[in-house]
Order: sequence, then structure tokens, then C-alpha cells
Amino acid sequence: MWAFRSLRPTTVFRSSPARQAPRHVRHQSYYRFGRGGQYQRFQQAASIFTRWSARPTFYYEVGGIGAAVGGFYVYHLETVPVSGRRRFNVVSTNMVEITSQQMYAEIMNEYRANILPPHDKRVQMVRRVLDRLIPASGLTDAKWEVNVIDDPQKNAFVIPGGKVFVFSGILPICGGEDGLAAVLGHEIAHNVADHAAERMSNSIILLGLATLVDFALGGTGGLSSMLFDLTFSKPGSRAQESEADYIGLMMMAQSCYNPEAAAQLWARMEKMEEVSIPQFLSTHPSSHNRGDKIREWLPEAFDKMQDSGCSSALNYDEFLQKFRQNSW
Repeated sequence: MWAFRSLRPTTVFRSSPARQAPRHVRHQSYYRFGRGGQYQRFQQAASIFTRWSARPTFYYEVGGIGAAVGGFYVYHLETVPVSGRRRFNVVSTNMVEITSQQMYAEIMNEYRANILPPHDKRVQMVRRVLDRLIPASGLTDAKWEVNVIDDPQKNAFVIPGGKVFVFSGILPICGGEDGLAAVLGHEIAHNVADHAAERMSNSIILLGLATLVDFALGGTGGLSSMLFDLTFSKPGSRAQESEADYIGLMMMAQSCYNPEAAAQLWARMEKMEEVSIPQFLSTHPSSHNRGDKIREWLPEAFDKMQDSGCSSALNYDEFLQKFRQNSW
């Protein structure tokens, strides 16, 4: 997404304080459920591994498990369109569709009163830009739907299946249809690359690994989850965002929008940021780095425009803009 939507904090229900247990019971509970319990689990896990490693077939079993896991991983590798990156994916299209429908219902329920009518000029602009981008996306079979939300949030996203949501707060930052094409191109690119399925696949793997590590160490209070988040989840998310920037840039260039508008967009985003967290703690690359990468890709984007025969279209758009400025 352009910027992941923050989820509302979950209400935590606490029961009334229970009567304090006798001292000897508390003492036993400490060793059963507290540090003693963690140490006991660690000893059990170590004992299981020791007995397993003593088996004469240990190395064959480890090799067999490794081969099975490796084969499963390789079998589920696929190539991301446009960028050509290889990635792991075990989530089916049906599962993504079910999740997307649930997300769509939640968003519509939350913002239904703030959705602008189809005749609003902002809605018409979003629809006009989207109509030019869709042929370049290859997702012409999706049931596209435009929803512009009257809200100051500087955000936009496209749910798999073609459900477009744009908050009105981001439109001034776009600076026109070319900047809006950069925003929508990026969001559509997440669907082109099927990033939702990839994130779900990675989450399944990381959750399993974190659970195994926590059990083996006797319970670490989620330390392994935090470690995996910093070393795998967040870098993976940043890689997806950068990939969506690249695919979206090529898409807007093929649709005859000015690719330089994408770099200008991120320059404006960088100027308006009051506080920015270190990139390694974020799910997104910094605005500065995104702008730099886009400028590196501009020569390729202009070649894409040339191959798409955009010169005549650009000349017409420039003429039309001047005509409107000079008209009464």
C-alpha cells in the first residue's frame, strides 16, 4: 500500500482481580508457569534433541527433512511480473479474494458516509487516470471500482480485485494527473505483483519459525518474533514497496504519463514529513531513497514511453492544457 492503514487498538478486557493464593501455592505456581516453567520447557526441548541426535539415522533424517523443505520451497517459487524477481508463494488466489472481500466490507462500513459521489470532480479525475493505467496493468478483467474518501489522510490503496480507495488529502500532494498516476500506478502494481499473497505466505513461515524458536528457548516473550520482524518482515515489505515503485513507474510511462512526476511527488512528500523514523524500523523505504531510486529508473521509463508511441499523445495533452489556460 501507499501507506499501510493503521488499525484501531483492540480493546483488552480484564477480569476482576482474583483472591490471592496461599504462599505455598504461589511458590509452586512460580516454578510451573514462570521462569521455572520456561527453564523446564527448555530442558525438555534440549532432551528431545539430544535423544534424536543420538539415533544412528539422525543425519539421514535431517537430510530428508531438509530435502523435503527445500523441495517444497523451490516448488512454490514463482516469478513476479515486470520486475522478474523470484519469490515464494503458497497462498491461493481464492484465499486472497476472501481476505480482500472482508477488508473491502470493513472499509466501506467505516467510510461509507465520507465517500464522494461519482459526479465530484475529484472522483472523475481519479477515474480518468485509472482508465489510462488499467490497460498497461494487464488486469483488465478485474471489477474496477473507484472510491474517493473525503478525508485529510494522505493515503491511497487498491484492494486485490480492483477496489480503489483514494483519500482526498493526498490529491493536493499529487500536483495533477501525472502525480496521481504515480500514486495509483504504485498501488495497482501491488496487485500486479500479487504482493498480498506473498505477504501472507511469508507470515505463515515466520510465525512457524518464531513459534519453534520460542518453544526451544523455553519462551522468550515474543523476542524471536521481534527479531524476525526486523530481519525479514520489514526488509521484505520495503522490497515490495520499492518493487511497486518500479512497476508503477513503468506502468505510468507506458500509459503516457510523465515519469518525472513520480520523482517530484516523493520530493514533495519528503518536504512535508515532520518526523521520519529510521528506515530499518519502517515497512516503507524513506521518501528520499524512493525519489533517488525513481530517478535512477527514469531513463528506462522514458524508453518505455518511446516504445509506447507516447510522443503524439504528450503533444496533444500539452496543447489541450495551454488551450484550457487561455480559454475564457
